Amino acid sequence: MAWSTRELADLTGTTVNTVRHYHRLGLLELPERSVNGYKHYGVQHVVRLLRIRRLVDLGVPLMQIAELSSDVERTPEALLAVDAQLAEQIERLQRARDDIAAILAGNGPADAPRGFEAISAQLSDADSSMLHLYSQLYDEDVVRDLRAMVEAEAGDAAEAEFNALTADADDATRQRVAEALAPALEQHMRDFPWVLDPVSRSQRDAQSTAETFVEAVVQLYNAAQLDALGRADVIARARVQQGDGEAGGGAGEAGEVGEAAAPGAGDAPDATPS
Repeated sequence: MAWSTRELADLTGTTVNTVRHYHRLGLLELPERSVNGYKHYGVQHVVRLLRIRRLVDLGVPLMQIAELSSDVERTPEALLAVDAQLAEQIERLQRARDDIAAILAGNGPADAPRGFEAISAQLSDADSSMLHLYSQLYDEDVVRDLRAMVEAEAGDAAEAEFNALTADADDATRQRVAEALAPALEQHMRDFPWVLDPVSRSQRDAQSTAETFVEAVVQLYNAAQLDALGRADVIARARVQQGDGEAGGGAGEAGEVGEAAAPGAGDAPDATPS
């Protein structure tokens, strides 16, 4: 008995395009053609296609199937490598499921920064953007610390006032917001000393990290917010210095942006989500 390409695909639970793809890769030999030009597949083709499908189902990459099929001695090594890859995929998928569950529980946006799913609904767009950058440029320990900071300030009145600060806010309003933000920022500096020198914790080039954060902060926050953040940074650093003399560097004049916002940059505002 002979089968056409479509009959072969139906019999083996695949598609005509897949059969043709396997021909192109050299995994499945081309059958003889009848006088009318149609392909006629035999039992050997059916079995070969089922063997290929079995390996594909196990997760073996198509480019390794030919070698694996012809070299039985390599089977343990190849399958162990595939098993390791599958374990990584399962772990990644489980993390994704956990993240989705947290996003749904917190009623947050689907693109919430990783690690902040449960509280993402409470983040401003600017803070969420900054956390995406932190998650990309810093290690898990820093992200964990940032999560603790954000959770501690969830629903904080000072944060709400800062988010509502308009670019044309007067000097008194900016100063009031800065003074309201300073206590939490001071506590961050005490609880998480890396905030005073964040560039040391970056997983990437220090200069590149600093430039990235400077650019991000300037674009994400308006002039009044930048000013308030800078003032808050100055106040917080001064208090830390007064308290233990270990602030890790002097603060600039009020209104000048501090180092904590853009790692290693003395001309960027505090970008730690306030």
